[in-house]
Amino acid sequence: MPLPTVILPGFFAGAEDYYLLAQYLNQQGIPTVVVPLRKRDWFPTIGGRSMVPILQKINATVEQVLDKYSVPQINLVGHSAGGWIARIYIGEKPYIVHGDVTETVIGLWNMYPVVNTLITLGTPHISQERWTRKNLDFVKDNYPGAFYSQVRYVCIAGKAVYGQRTFKTWLPYNSYQLTIGQGETWGDGITPVEAAHLEGAENLTLDGVWHSPRSPGKWYGSPDIIGSWLDYLA
Repeated sequence: MPLPTVILPGFFAGAEDYYLLAQYLNQQGIPTVVVPLRKRDWFPTIGGRSMVPILQKINATVEQVLDKYSVPQINLVGHSAGGWIARIYIGEKPYIVHGDVTETVIGLWNMYPVVNTLITLGTPHISQERWTRKNLDFVKDNYPGAFYSQVRYVCIAGKAVYGQRTFKTWLPYNSYQLTIGQGETWGDGITPVEAAHLEGAENLTLDGVWHSPRSPGKWYGSPDIIGSWLDYLA
């Protein structure tokens, strides 16, 4: 049986947005659960604050899955911000940059031994947004690229819309500009391709794939798109 998979929602998303994705993976024989986040669980993290409340939810879910299936490892699928939050979770350096926990806290990081594969979907692994820099710089500075050789990193980008200063592409343009300092580039409507890949990872770019379940077209979790990355969980 494949290792169980835990899905980490993107910023300000609730678990319900990923139920169809989890259902599909379960139907393919991959035991899958979504970290049970609600939108209000993200409120304490707004403005670039600490992700400790989210890390606590992730850790509780992972522990439950390890116990339920009696396995030594799981796979993680992180969508959008869930991808870089997962990198904090698996990293060994104490996440104490916000002063809300001490180095002695156990279980909110240093979890790379229990992660076999980390798949990130449309994750902005870099950003120039001032409200996310503190968290992302912590990840980038401490765990550059596909940092742990024991973990298989798979980073998937969508190439659905080219950012331009036009009415229809103004939002993608601004999002790309805030992320990498360049708006005129390809991405999934939120995350530019360049930001969604990591050096040393298995990097994929999927044509026509949008950022989220609420996007106007197919997203990373659409049934006919999942096949592009499903084998990494097998």
